[in-house]
Amino acid sequence: MAASRQPNTVTLSITIARDWREVYARFWRPDTFALWARGLSQGALREIAGGWQADGPGGLVSLRFTDRNEYGIMDHWVSLASGAVVYVPMRVVARGTGAEVMLTLFRQPDMDDAAFTRDAAWVEADLARLKTLAEGE
Repeated sequence: MAASRQPNTVTLSITIARDWREVYARFWRPDTFALWARGLSQGALREIAGGWQADGPGGLVSLRFTDRNEYGIMDHWVSLASGAVVYVPMRVVARGTGAEVMLTLFRQPDMDDAAFTRDAAWVEADLARLKTLAEGE
């Protein structure tokens, strides 16, 4: 019998006690991601022609983000030093008078359960930082 594996996709979310439009307006810009997304970058994002760059856990990464929109979409694509591109769907939606921020994490090829669990924990910590920043205003 084959060993059980975790799912290939998990959507992580956090509730923020602030209007979803305020959360989106403050955090949709790529330069604000470095304030809370430590899993994405190890320092400030740098704007370059055609996108952004950052120092990620595995080296230099290039990033591309969706444009500002009225739907709360904050999708981004991370190009790793290996050449692999990781798509990260992210949404800010209304939840009563507050917001729900959701990020979908896809298991990458050749990623074992331990690495997938570490990535999910990193995303959860990032979302907790986002909540602290959003609610601290």
